[in-house]
Amino acid sequence: MAKTKPVIITCAVTGAIHTPSMSPYLPVTPDEIRDAALGAAEAGAAIVHLHARDPETGKPSQETALFDQFLPDIKAKSDVVINLTTGGAPTMPVEERMGPAHHFAPELASLNMGSMNFGLYEMLGRFKEFEHDWEYPYLAESDDRIFKNTFRDIAHILDACGSNDTRFELECYDINHLYTAAHFLERGLLKAPLFIQSVFGLRGGIAGHPEDFMHMKRTADRLFGGDYHWSVLGAGRNQMNLGAMSVAMGSNVRVGLEDSLWDGPGQLAASNADQVKRIRSIVEALGLRVATPDEARDMLGLKGGDQVNF
Repeated sequence: MAKTKPVIITCAVTGAIHTPSMSPYLPVTPDEIRDAALGAAEAGAAIVHLHARDPETGKPSQETALFDQFLPDIKAKSDVVINLTTGGAPTMPVEERMGPAHHFAPELASLNMGSMNFGLYEMLGRFKEFEHDWEYPYLAESDDRIFKNTFRDIAHILDACGSNDTRFELECYDINHLYTAAHFLERGLLKAPLFIQSVFGLRGGIAGHPEDFMHMKRTADRLFGGDYHWSVLGAGRNQMNLGAMSVAMGSNVRVGLEDSLWDGPGQLAASNADQVKRIRSIVEALGLRVATPDEARDMLGLKGGDQVNF
């Protein structure tokens, strides 16, 4: 009988979607981001996915100096796999977005597999008051905003960051993004095994219906066969139900306050670790176990935490 693979839990601790006024628990300062990452790792996350923010305003920032205030501490205190964003925020050009991943040469970096509408404006239906001047227009003007990642942009990130032996979490917001991943695999800019992170429930991408979920899985299976590891990210209210579906189907899973601020209807999650604990309880209730960081490294073919530039 084949041995069941452990489940990789990724925790995305702050991101660039939610704004600070939405939740007092959203990590903003370098110390808060460090503590959130370490707490998620202790709770069972094998990978932490990291963005930075201006510590005064909470605005998304790709300043390497900010990352440098928490990356060494996380590495010193945990063996968790560190995954840096190349997505930054939809308002940023590609060179700014990829700067930290290129500079710090992490084991893993996220990579959005295409340009897309990226609508955050519907959050204004729930959140009405904002502490910082940037928050309202950041959300309201997203009805006329495109996250830009052209084929040239993707190739540039793959070439620049891949030259440091960084591997990629391929963020696929729709079916066409799977075909883009297959295209770069054929070009030799990606190498198997791929780490496909299917994203459900963002306005502008595929929705969170179970049929959407199954269509994404069938397409990935057809394109990549056994040469990929699948992970699922459900945005907002989709987080735990799609996470549970994915784990039951043998997938890996991503949680965190980047993807959802909630820990139940109308109840804000008090920490990233709480979301990790909840999805871990689902994993273990299904008779499975969570992967350790070193098991995740082995599954994904990562270079090791001693080969990074921080």
